[in-house]
Amino acid sequence: MMIRLACLADLPLLPAIEASAATLFAGTAMAHVVGGPTTPRDALEQGLADQCLWVADTAGPCGFLLAAVETGWLHILELSVARAAQGRGLGAALLNAAILGAPALGRAQLSLTTDRWLAWNAPFYARHGFVERSADDPALPDWLAAMPGREAASGLDPARRCIMVRST
Repeated sequence: MMIRLACLADLPLLPAIEASAATLFAGTAMAHVVGGPTTPRDALEQGLADQCLWVADTAGPCGFLLAAVETGWLHILELSVARAAQGRGLGAALLNAAILGAPALGRAQLSLTTDRWLAWNAPFYARHGFVERSADDPALPDWLAAMPGREAASGLDPARRCIMVRST
């Protein structure tokens, strides 16, 4: 297994990985993501340009982590591992790549929003040093504090969502 920065040739493969990973949500409170839209191509291209799109490669891409650069922050937008490749530590390896890569991108903080209760969501990130923060925490930048409201407007249950942060 190798974790590496993505290349242009990887981009067409990432939606299928994300769709495969989403099948894990079947039968949960997040079942609506199964068969839903995947990350838009322009967001993947931006991650590629910003050098914050990592790929897990085991004889071809089988997972990826996409982040966005914000002032002082690296915000994780998507972490997906194809179902057939899950359970081998690829998600943790991708997350570690982002944690280690953030300082090189000039970012001292990492953030994400996720489901508070699913074991492979908030509890997974907590095991990797992320802590939950309230949207009204004055230490959060405005763009991050506003995310739960934007997610609720897009149909995500605000009671299930949380903001998590980690210093590098």
